[in-house]
Amino acid sequence: MSGTTVGRPRVTVEDAATVEEVAGRLREIGAGLPPADGVAVFNRLYLDVTEAVRDRLGSGYFADPPAMAELDAVFAGRYLRAVATDTAGQEPPACWRPLFALRAHPGVHPLQFALAGMNAHIQHDLPLAVVDTCCRRGCEPAGMEEDYHRINGLLAEVEAAVRERLMPGPDLLERVEPLTHLLGTWSVEAAREGAWAAVGALWELRHLPGAARAFTAALGGSVGLLGRALLLPLGPSGPSGPSGPLGPRGATHPAAAPGTETAHAPAAATGTTPAPGTAPAGRLPEARNRPAGGSAGADASDQAQLECSGLPSA
Repeated sequence: MSGTTVGRPRVTVEDAATVEEVAGRLREIGAGLPPADGVAVFNRLYLDVTEAVRDRLGSGYFADPPAMAELDAVFAGRYLRAVATDTAGQEPPACWRPLFALRAHPGVHPLQFALAGMNAHIQHDLPLAVVDTCCRRGCEPAGMEEDYHRINGLLAEVEAAVRERLMPGPDLLERVEPLTHLLGTWSVEAAREGAWAAVGALWELRHLPGAARAFTAALGGSVGLLGRALLLPLGPSGPSGPSGPLGPRGATHPAAAPGTETAHAPAAATGTTPAPGTAPAGRLPEARNRPAGGSAGADASDQAQLECSGLPSA
């Protein structure tokens, strides 16, 4: 059952009110997870980004620091709730499910975990957080656009550092060509541009409850599908995984969690197929066993995500 693994942190669902509180919550989550856990990999990246934003709030980098600080906290709340939902043994929102389901798969490279988390948080959570923040502050999204795009530079710096830290050394690059090809198809800048387009659509739909629900559900589903593609196992599944061609410098993978090696869907369901000659990609895991009513819990989680977006929920 998800969320009951020994050592996983207990995360409350209350939102952090300040950027420093967000950083503190992220440190707590990271301290309770093994370093090779897929959620821990993304969590470290997210902490780096949060600290970079915090350090620039008082430096004149942003045109409206209070608005950016509020957006940062509202934005982070969606990830914190996803972690708390998983810890409680329920399904997180659709955009986050691939990362939480595959977090211990030995055939998934740490860099895949980092980018899959960014994909979920940027392309789904960010548009909803921008709309929510605008509703709370009584402003139009256009008033936040300049600072929104300023963050792109910070993210590009952090992402470049993470890629450098997690990518294998030159002696292994030839053997990880499928990984570099897969990850080269995802761009943080393109993801944020797509998220800003979604902001515009959500803002126009905020007075149309049915259309807003349909758009939000479709967004979560499509982002989740891309997350599954980014997390397609490219290396060996099993004890040989850590020593296989996708192991990062000095890193080891945790053993796969019980139940994660059974089939959820064929690899082709993601729309991505392994490059010829690569190691067997394996199959995505079965949805983990849930307590009675787990499906209803997942629906409630998705509904809560919509309700806190500032969009109509009924």
